[in-house]
Amino acid sequence: MQPQGVHHVSINVADAEASIAFYRDVLGFGVRPDRPDFGFGGAWLDVGGQQVHLIEAPTPQDLGQHFAIEVADIEAAIADLRAKGVDVSDAKPVGTGLQAFFADPSGNALELNQPGGAA
Repeated sequence: MQPQGVHHVSINVADAEASIAFYRDVLGFGVRPDRPDFGFGGAWLDVGGQQVHLIEAPTPQDLGQHFAIEVADIEAAIADLRAKGVDVSDAKPVGTGLQAFFADPSGNALELNQPGGAA
């Protein structure tokens, strides 16, 4: 096997429409028009060259699972999210980069990650 990257990550959300609005309007993800009707709510979203798939279903217990969104300027991203009413942690060093955490409307943990951002 020779992996070429991550195509998508799927996450469960309690309310598909509220989650679509959050990921689209707050985070700036694009909504793909090509998602088939699976018989349950959800969406396929574009972010960079990858996708996040939302599945309307019970959300799992928070055991530390999350996915990270790469940003060029973590402080600007934190300020933007806070201005939109999102509770975001302060940036902390991780390796040579910086990270901060917040949650979507369903309580899924998300990370902001600025690679190589630490002094």
